Amino acid sequence: MIETSRPDTRPIVEVRNVSKHFGEGETRVDALRDVSLDVRPGEVIALLGPSGSGKSTLLNVIGCITEPSEGKLTLEGDTVYDGRWLRDDLRKLRLEKIGFIFQSHNLLPFLDATDNVAIALDLAHVPRADARKRAIELLDYLEIGHRKSALPAKLSGGEAQRVAIARALANKPRIILADEPTAALDSKRAGIVMDLLRKLAREQQAAIIAVTHDEKIFDRFDRIYMLRDGRLESESAAVASA
Repeated sequence: MIETSRPDTRPIVEVRNVSKHFGEGETRVDALRDVSLDVRPGEVIALLGPSGSGKSTLLNVIGCITEPSEGKLTLEGDTVYDGRWLRDDLRKLRLEKIGFIFQSHNLLPFLDATDNVAIALDLAHVPRADARKRAIELLDYLEIGHRKSALPAKLSGGEAQRVAIARALANKPRIILADEPTAALDSKRAGIVMDLLRKLAREQQAAIIAVTHDEKIFDRFDRIYMLRDGRLESESAAVASA
């Protein structure tokens, strides 16, 4: 069974006064400047902005891939960065807390849908039988269980992206980071994928943060943040579909 969590109003993601610069002196580039935001359980938020505005850098900071230059990052009540990383094993941290979804599904072409999901559990040293059981359970949850034995080449774009979402959920993270998750999909498939993300945010009490330029899915977000030149310029509420 896919477990659902009780509603919780405490932020899952807390970003406080985070800045990130690359280089020094005349070559210094400020990718993020004093950014703060909270994301609570069940929320789906969007990061918008022109190329080079800092969206992907912010996503990578939250994903514990890029180290901030200053600030504080707290995930599920656990402060993981405060002037320095407070966890030694960031790979383990990502496996425990974070699921990643990308524009390209990045499925392994020689593995079927089930094994593409199960591989995330293999990396966490989950026994093989348990990993496959969890994978099939997730594929059923995302309404693609009937394609569990299909290779990626036999899946449509929307089906492949659902398998990628299942893989992101494999280790039961409550933080999902999505980088242009619908850019390669048509309007209908993009809507289906976003509806699934909203469903899992609500039912799993997860926090979902997506970088997107896809105007056709703006109504699926609870809040939209605009970044420009590394600064969080504005926040607006979106009218999310049920």
